[in-house]
Amino acid sequence: MSDVRYTPPGFAAVGDVDLCFDIFGDPEGPTMLLIMGMGFQLIHWPESFCRQLAAEGFRVVRFDNRDAGLSTHLPGCRYSLEDMADDATGLLDRLGAASAHVVGASLGGMIAQTMAIRHPPRLRSLASLMSTTGRRGKGRTSVRVLRHLLTRPTRSQEEAIERRVRVFASIGSIGFEQDLEELRRTTVSALERDPDARNGRRRQHRAVRHAPDRTKALGRVAVPTVVIHGTADRMCHPSGGRATAEAVRGARLEMISGMGHDLPPGAWPRLVRAIADNAHRGDQGDGGHG
Repeated sequence: MSDVRYTPPGFAAVGDVDLCFDIFGDPEGPTMLLIMGMGFQLIHWPESFCRQLAAEGFRVVRFDNRDAGLSTHLPGCRYSLEDMADDATGLLDRLGAASAHVVGASLGGMIAQTMAIRHPPRLRSLASLMSTTGRRGKGRTSVRVLRHLLTRPTRSQEEAIERRVRVFASIGSIGFEQDLEELRRTTVSALERDPDARNGRRRQHRAVRHAPDRTKALGRVAVPTVVIHGTADRMCHPSGGRATAEAVRGARLEMISGMGHDLPPGAWPRLVRAIADNAHRGDQGDGGHG
């Protein structure tokens, strides 16, 4: 995939925030917007994974949400999932994309769902990964995972790396091999890009806690939708994925055996195929580019 075009990081002013983004693939291809989860950054969409999606003919855009990575941090501010969805829609405006295939993971899935509810003409397709609808009792986090999250801040890079390894031993895929070297490398890069990630993550978490149940509103989503969830996800119980697929009329549910709350390379062929096929359905009969 080395021949896939890459556009280095840039910034887009969207309302009161500046969003950092980069792009893989043909500038003239249909836009595919990748939205990452809570406290995570654009680099947590692995570069090789993005290149594989771009090779399917898409202009793949990944970006840092507000309060993450190199995008604007908002200490002392309160905001909602609707605000984060409007950020993503504003980024499409700055990129000249009238519409896009929107792919969200975890919190990113919630943001993608909210985009589909608030801005239906802007979506060509929706892919919701390892996420949930906000309905009580669906997609709960395992108590085993919570104990890893309720800990003091790390005091060194080495401690941060080893904590991340322990966390992903708990929330990651038990049915696929983990690339621990890549996990460590990405953790170092994430720390360099965003030393204040902990505080930003707390504000994002507040937005999730105060978000309404999207179940009823998701019934109005009319674009091709695929819901992807791992059977071994302890961060967001598989019931969250099933609830999402049940809420969106005609949604396809892809349950991946042994996948947890991560993107293991061994699952990429199935993930890429499911996302790309769903997006191609969204492009059928539409000759324009977004």
